[in-house]
Amino acid sequence: MSISDLFDSGFKDRNKGHFSAIVRVAMENGHLSTEERLFLDKLAKQLEISQEEYAEILANPLKYPINPPHLHVQRLERLYDLSRMVYADHILGPKQKEILTRFALALGFTPGNVNYIVDKALSLLVLNVDADTFVYEMQHMNK
Repeated sequence: MSISDLFDSGFKDRNKGHFSAIVRVAMENGHLSTEERLFLDKLAKQLEISQEEYAEILANPLKYPINPPHLHVQRLERLYDLSRMVYADHILGPKQKEILTRFALALGFTPGNVNYIVDKALSLLVLNVDADTFVYEMQHMNK
């Protein structure tokens, strides 16, 4: 097995774990809404999750380990990615803030400040900031 195969395998496993964690959050109420399903469909494509893997994860989201980001900056980077997906095309409509809040909590942001963080994240997306600006602004936000 080559180094690139190892890297690709690790990257794919991390994506499966990430996708699985998002599926768990989306399904915590026992079902997926149409909006959540559309969001997961789009996310699966972006994370290069095959149709077989997608079906397998939906059937058993606990199968893949969660690889939570340990560093605050990594949580912000993942929040940026999720925020962009939630915001893009307005697939989730009025549920954008609700589902992004659930994702932010799953990423490890605290209930005490999660609403502020989600509002700030969405406001930065309205301004169409890039990932570096997003992380910088989120690290330097004042309450």
